[in-house]
Amino acid sequence: MTAEDRAVEDGTQDGARSKTTAALRGLMGQCPACGRGRLLRNYLKPVDHCAHCGEAFGHLRADDAPPWMTILIVGHIIIPAVLSVEQRYEPATWVHLTIWPLLTLLLTGLLLPRCKGVVLGLLWSTGAPGSERA
Repeated sequence: MTAEDRAVEDGTQDGARSKTTAALRGLMGQCPACGRGRLLRNYLKPVDHCAHCGEAFGHLRADDAPPWMTILIVGHIIIPAVLSVEQRYEPATWVHLTIWPLLTLLLTGLLLPRCKGVVLGLLWSTGAPGSERA
């Protein structure tokens, strides 16, 4: 495989890393470099390195960005839904206290690893050093 083929495959040209490609691959839980290996083992723990291409990810630290993004997205979904249901149907308080916390937890659980993947992909694409390299 030539360097040009590798650049086309991993979304890079002239050594530049595509932020869009890296973010989308991270969203899907794939290695931002090759798109084939897994980015996360378990729920939120990043792999030390890609099993397919060997790219290292253990040094990248997403810190508070993924939870912040998740709260922002879930809040923008849940709050309009709560207000809309309240205005249209006027359900009892116990219905609100049953439905919305469960839906919030479900959405948070589904979105948090994807947000972490996006952040890790973007960190990788910018070449940001992790805490071990700083």
